[in-house]
Amino acid sequence: MKLLRQLCRDRLAATCLFFISAVLIAGLLAPFITPNDPNEVLMELRFAGSSSAYWLGNDHLGRCILSRILYGIRPSVLWVLIALFISVGIGTIIGFVAGYFKGKTDAVLMRICDVMLSFPGYVMTLAVIGILGVGLENILIAFVLMKWAWFARIIRTSVMQYADADYVKFSKTLGIRNINIMIKHIVPAALPDIAVISSSSFGSMILQISGFSFLGLGVQAPTAEWGMMLNEARAVMFSKPELMLAPGIATILVVSAVNFLSDALQIALDPKLMTSRQKQKQSAAAAAKLIGKEVA
Repeated sequence: MKLLRQLCRDRLAATCLFFISAVLIAGLLAPFITPNDPNEVLMELRFAGSSSAYWLGNDHLGRCILSRILYGIRPSVLWVLIALFISVGIGTIIGFVAGYFKGKTDAVLMRICDVMLSFPGYVMTLAVIGILGVGLENILIAFVLMKWAWFARIIRTSVMQYADADYVKFSKTLGIRNINIMIKHIVPAALPDIAVISSSSFGSMILQISGFSFLGLGVQAPTAEWGMMLNEARAVMFSKPELMLAPGIATILVVSAVNFLSDALQIALDPKLMTSRQKQKQSAAAAAKLIGKEVA
């Protein structure tokens, strides 16, 4: 609740949080709020402009662009969010075990992470696609395989600094079980770091799945997805450039909102950054006041 209040004090962060929440809700309720069937082909409405029935017009097959944008939230945002949760979950477990127990356990787990991280992310994704084939499910599997080791290494570094704290050593001396120590003491301390790295990766994963779909390696037609919609509009990008606006703007807005919210979250969770930002605001206010006096 305290974190939420801090984010709400920042107008930009509050706006981004509201926008992202609205997008997620719209994706969940897409079957109930879309005005038309996203896959209904109406060739007589091919490239039709906006109207009362089709607010954003129709694409090259006469399908409702607005309905496809709303349905595209699911693969472009919701399924990416699920893949992110799975990756963070696996990375958190391995990072906690490696950072808390250290020694041989840490060495073995980190060598496995080093092997996974030795492959470039896009090469790993293309390898998974080449083995399993194109499709949304295979892209999400590639995301999990590509991201968990990175999360594990970062979370392990965060856990190691808390595992050496005096209150953790005191709990060990009292004979409290390791699992209880991690849940009660280390998880709350490391949770802000996990939240920051998760939010910062969310935007890049949205861009990646849209990029693979744009290249024809991700979501396949007729499934609605923002990158796929951009790919379909590419053939008429000079004669009908407006067809690229809706999916392009949707992607830009969501990714920008995620990035702004990630920055605000990092500032809210780091007292040093919060103090620095407050000083900057005070300096800016003082400078504006001084300029106003000089002008007067």
